[in-house]
Amino acid sequence: MDDLSLVREAQRAAERIAREVAALGGRVYYVGGCVRDSLMGISSRDLDIEVHGIPEEVLEGILSGTGSVRAVGRSFGIYSLGGIPLDIALPRSEIPTGRGHRDFEIRVDPYCGTKAAAMRRDFTVNSIMKDVLTGKLTDHFGGRRDIRRKTLRYVDAHTFPQDPLRVLRAARFASRLGFSLDRKTKELCCGIDLSVLSPERVRDEMMNALLYSDRPSVFFYVLRDTGRLSEWFPEIGALSDIPQDPLFHPEGDVFVHTMAVLDAGASLRGKAKDRESFMLSCLCHDLGKALTTTMTGGTIHSYGHEKASEELAGTFLSRLRLPKAAIRDVMDLVLLHMKPTAEFRAVSKIKKTNALFDSCRNPEDLILLAEADYLGCGSARGSYPGKLFLQMRLDVYRETMSDPFLGGGDLIRAGIEPGKDFSEYLAYAHKLRLAGEDRDSQLRQTLAYIKQKEKKR
Repeated sequence: MDDLSLVREAQRAAERIAREVAALGGRVYYVGGCVRDSLMGISSRDLDIEVHGIPEEVLEGILSGTGSVRAVGRSFGIYSLGGIPLDIALPRSEIPTGRGHRDFEIRVDPYCGTKAAAMRRDFTVNSIMKDVLTGKLTDHFGGRRDIRRKTLRYVDAHTFPQDPLRVLRAARFASRLGFSLDRKTKELCCGIDLSVLSPERVRDEMMNALLYSDRPSVFFYVLRDTGRLSEWFPEIGALSDIPQDPLFHPEGDVFVHTMAVLDAGASLRGKAKDRESFMLSCLCHDLGKALTTTMTGGTIHSYGHEKASEELAGTFLSRLRLPKAAIRDVMDLVLLHMKPTAEFRAVSKIKKTNALFDSCRNPEDLILLAEADYLGCGSARGSYPGKLFLQMRLDVYRETMSDPFLGGGDLIRAGIEPGKDFSEYLAYAHKLRLAGEDRDSQLRQTLAYIKQKEKKR
């Protein structure tokens, strides 16, 4: 079943629940992002409803007749239906018991009323409620007005700072929706400590911006403007005010360039084989410039920044608890990100481009990273000029790797016994393969190499 069919099934389930609840004197409302998105003309894949005016046990009885019920957070009054993108909740209040994102005492109250229920929302644009049966909107806090103004404004100044994750959500919504924080909301965000958040929640908010926003740079600009980069993103914050050669980077410092590369990457990520690693590599590709940038003879240099960026990317992404395989792939792309353009400008021989692509686990995304890096330079003119050359060379590499090649069995049949040098011999044969030699030539030259080496012993 496709996404649209699943959403329609969720709507039908919501309407069935709403009719049964209404028969008992209660009401059911669509709430949260699905209401906001519908008012903006954006389709939502997940629907959330809130059930008012009936006790928990009655709601559970209704749900049991609707589908496979899962109590996602039964003590919180939250349920879902198996296989359907519909979350069902009862109104609740949250009383802080500590400083963390999860440090709340939850009290379910089906009779608290729509205003009290909406008051626990983060932003006014997320506090609008829509009656499932009538479509009537309930907007206690001016959310529709703020949607028109493209403004993110807190619902309640007292409760907003109690959940520090809301600062990251503000940055993510600003990035994804193209909204700006109003002055008072920005001031509140400036004073909220993010260090108490879990790495996983920080990572998820960041990845949401990287993968689903047309301008993921806004996420980081909001955090920088509110002074909130230091807790979780110090490597990104360190790029501010790091100068670049204005001849190649008239756009500004390394932070500005990185943000431009991120947005260029967002325009290319649909082509990426691994969107997550590609977007993270756009973010991390120049981290090392904060450590390697120097001024020599009036010229700005960042020699060795690729290696430094690789190491900092590993530190940064490990802090956010990215999977090890993803970290490895990002570090790989970051280390090599300058090479595709260098090979194109030098019109390098096939042997060199084959070796480059062979050294990268994901050469397709390496080319995309080079393209994003080019487009993120203020000196860029038009499309990436290296694209055609590099794609043609990648095709050559793929063809080369599909041809028959010399393996260990071939060497054994030629009388070479496996030993401590066997892997060296195979590595030599692999270099010949990358140079375009066929299997017979690989065998002849490798045997000659072995013979010459044995003579030197």
